[in-house]
Amino acid sequence: MVTLIQLRVIDAVRRHRSVTAAAKELQYTQPSISHHLSRLESQLGAQLVQRVGRGIRLTPAGRLLSERAAEIIGRVDSATTELSTLVGLNAGRVRLAGFSSVMSSLVPQAGAVLAQQHPGLRLGLTDTHPDEALQQLRAGHADVAVIFRYEDTIPEDDDVRLTHLLDDPLYLLTTGGGTTLADHAGTPWIAGCERCRSHLVEMCQAAGFSPTLAYTTDDMVVMQSLVAAGMGVTTIPGLALRAHQHPAITAARLATPPRRIYAATYGEPPDPPATTALLNALIDAAATLR
Repeated sequence: MVTLIQLRVIDAVRRHRSVTAAAKELQYTQPSISHHLSRLESQLGAQLVQRVGRGIRLTPAGRLLSERAAEIIGRVDSATTELSTLVGLNAGRVRLAGFSSVMSSLVPQAGAVLAQQHPGLRLGLTDTHPDEALQQLRAGHADVAVIFRYEDTIPEDDDVRLTHLLDDPLYLLTTGGGTTLADHAGTPWIAGCERCRSHLVEMCQAAGFSPTLAYTTDDMVVMQSLVAAGMGVTTIPGLALRAHQHPAITAARLATPPRRIYAATYGEPPDPPATTALLNALIDAAATLR
């Protein structure tokens, strides 16, 4: 029978691609890691790792097992946390994954509320894109994922439950001229990564032009600095603007539908006590931002 220790070993090897690094994380010796891998291969009758130069890589069978291992480990750790916080929420931790603009505005306020109401409960935070946040939620590595959705976003599957927190309007950033997207059809644009810029491109195309994407950055502070330097224009969500606004830029609210901010949880209700406490803290914080 495959053990939880063996699953932790194959998961660590997958993440680090190194027996040495996996051993260091798990506080085992290198021979012990190799022994666990050999035993696992013998039990399953499949090769899980291959030597590549001075390192190793997982075989297709190894990748499949390691992906399932990550899910199982996440669920076990989540159950352990739930049990430790079941009585009084005086200990344990709760984990949140969210994107940058909520991490700089909504989440700190929610963290302060949570710390005041449950001082013994530790809050773990991961700054990541909504897609990755949902993956962490499903794998059990996060208890709450704060995500955003637009009107045409495909709904989540039935196992993900969404709690609406607030609507986040979009702003056009310039150095003072033109307050609509069409006013800047011939202006260089500052955009996010390929995955993040699609909404900007779609809005510009709906306004009758294809934007010239001159600069790429996901850093909202850098975006504002580039606009202030006269290097282009961009759009930015209201939460990011609340966290930081360069004094030399002009922000004009756009008439486009706002993005909707949700707290996502996974599985059948009710949520564990720690997750419920975090959700309530997010709802309270969101009310102050509206």
